[in-house]
Amino acid sequence: MSAPIGVIGGSGLYRLMDADSSESRTIPTPYGPATVALGEFAGRTVAFLTRHGADHSVAPHLIGYRANIWALASLGVRAIVSSSAVGGLTAAYPPGSLVLTDQFIDRTYGRPDTFFDQGSVQHLAAADPFDPELHRIARAALTVAGEDFLPTGTAVVIQGPRFSTRAESRWFAAAGGHIVNMTMYPEVPLAAELGIGTVNLAFVTDSDAGLEQAGAQPDADAVSHELVLDRLAAAQPRIVAAIETILQAIPENYPGVDLIPAEAVAGVLAREVQRREVAS
Repeated sequence: MSAPIGVIGGSGLYRLMDADSSESRTIPTPYGPATVALGEFAGRTVAFLTRHGADHSVAPHLIGYRANIWALASLGVRAIVSSSAVGGLTAAYPPGSLVLTDQFIDRTYGRPDTFFDQGSVQHLAAADPFDPELHRIARAALTVAGEDFLPTGTAVVIQGPRFSTRAESRWFAAAGGHIVNMTMYPEVPLAAELGIGTVNLAFVTDSDAGLEQAGAQPDADAVSHELVLDRLAAAQPRIVAAIETILQAIPENYPGVDLIPAEAVAGVLAREVQRREVAS
């Protein structure tokens, strides 16, 4: 089974389709195995994977981003709808907000962040890292559905798994960040390298290190692991419904993005897989 659309679930979103109506596959890739569920959702054939594993056991800096994206590309995925848990850096992005992310600032380090590290050097145009066409489609669909959301947002992507200090949080906001996250990089540019367009739906769970400028009780919504998981659990029906709305709006003939020469992309997808790493 192939799938034109992929969904990547962030913290709190570990299942999208019922187990009895989907097929779980462990796909060998040149970068290690990736586990993907294939099935029908929102009237579309979808490939779903969860970044952190079904039991949230993989730290942000240890996620197999290249394996995940290569596996989705090998299944024919041309569009990815991803969900993310984020902290709000300003009062305009309060907890409980849904955000259609359109920019990021990378503050990670040491993560393998390109497929073109052997045999071919390719330079990715990344001025608009999330596909503007998918963003337009998602924005229109959510508006028609009556969803309350913020149509733009710049995510500062930090290394994790540590949360920000107060000084860092102020710095990120001063740099133009609206939300903070640990996983959008290198996931988004890796997808673009293989011709896959992405659209990201972020849910604001907290106010990062606390919004001192917001007035009384500045730390009432300051981030903690427990707070993030509790708010994600409560918001999961809303997040899944928003993903469903976006999926239904993506055209059947959506072509993906064309930022790297097709022959270079084909070369990456033709690389030998590491079958020995896949458990029998």
